[in-house]
Amino acid sequence: MIRTFDYEKLPIVEIVNEIILDAAKRGASDIHFDPMTDFMKVRIRVDGQLQDYTTVPNTLKRNLITRIKIISGMNITEVRLPQDGAIQANIKDMNLDLRVSSLPCNDGEKIVVRILDYSMSLQGLEHIGFTENNYKKMLEMISKPSGIILVTGATGSGKSTTVYSLLQKLNRETTNIITVEDPVEMDIEGVNQVQVNSDIGLTFANVLRSVLRQDPNIIMIGEIRDTETARIATRASITGHLVLSTIHTNNSLNTIERLLDMEVERYLLASALEGIVSQKLARRLCEKCRRLRPTNKYEKNLFNNVLGVEIKEVYSAEGCNECNNGYKGRIALHEVLLINQEIRDAIAEGVSKEKLRELVYKSDVTTLLQDGLEKVINGNTTCEEVLKLIELDDDLEGKTKEYRYNLNKALEESNLSKEAGAVRLDDDITLTTAEESKDDTPKVLD
Repeated sequence: MIRTFDYEKLPIVEIVNEIILDAAKRGASDIHFDPMTDFMKVRIRVDGQLQDYTTVPNTLKRNLITRIKIISGMNITEVRLPQDGAIQANIKDMNLDLRVSSLPCNDGEKIVVRILDYSMSLQGLEHIGFTENNYKKMLEMISKPSGIILVTGATGSGKSTTVYSLLQKLNRETTNIITVEDPVEMDIEGVNQVQVNSDIGLTFANVLRSVLRQDPNIIMIGEIRDTETARIATRASITGHLVLSTIHTNNSLNTIERLLDMEVERYLLASALEGIVSQKLARRLCEKCRRLRPTNKYEKNLFNNVLGVEIKEVYSAEGCNECNNGYKGRIALHEVLLINQEIRDAIAEGVSKEKLRELVYKSDVTTLLQDGLEKVINGNTTCEEVLKLIELDDDLEGKTKEYRYNLNKALEESNLSKEAGAVRLDDDITLTTAEESKDDTPKVLD
């Protein structure tokens, strides 16, 4: 719903406060202030999707940006360079923790405010969407006295939430935990947290060298960004420390390859790596308005080939007054790989990518696709969401050809995407294409 403000009567301080407060109440993760030729557009990201919120006249654009810069600790006179800031405030009895970024553009400065919400982390590891099997593997991982555990995924995929949940589980009086972060996003009582500052030479690598002399049991590195950090983290994990970190990769196999590309020695990686958690965020179905519908032919084939089960009905998004087009909140899809001896040997020996893939996905690992489809069956999300997030050819690469699918064909045949102009399936209609009516065999691509 588009908001309107009385810009002639309301002071800019109240307008900024109301925008931030309302966005937080709506469950937004980000607020975008986009400068345009005739006005400034304000958008909010809810459940991963940007939506228009309001517009600000050009006469007040400069004042609004200045106000945000002041409360976030930025330099208001600098408009030519990007800046970062933070806001920790209590607005109308609501505690807010925000990260702010400014970027010079043609029509003025663009501001993005990220609203940090660690309520999921505070609830604990068992409340962030792991299946029972994956949760048991997570407990086994963090029970190791040493080694490295990596949480992977794209920006905004919930990696920090998972890492902080792990820290909450590991945080005990008998344990010395030190984190190295940029920035420190969530204060945890009993944990020593270090803020990186590259401007004064306080880099990840420099801090890590000092951390190793602080008698730590567990080290958390905010992100492995370069070769030096990767090597120090790996060496720290084989000298009796449990290391947690994040890295930007898509799945377990890509993570191993990425660390090798960062010139981490194979023998070190093979002995240090304990587990990899890959994740993506899918929109969660609203429990109040979701409804069952029959699966179409493609979906039946997909469930049968990937999970080996016959599914006749799945939930679809409808939409009501309490959700956003049938979705409310998000749920994580996980791929949890617990490194076994066979995979360690393969990494150390430098086997081919195809052989390593076969070993990884032959082990007790649930792929992102499998985890997503299980959550579709449980009514947590929809096939449309899973298919938009996961490229099936990549996820099932290396399996026999009857398992392999093309994403565009999946979305076409699932007939769920409103954006693609698809028709919603009625409860009493099963939709088939002309091609399917001629041939009942599953459609696969080599």
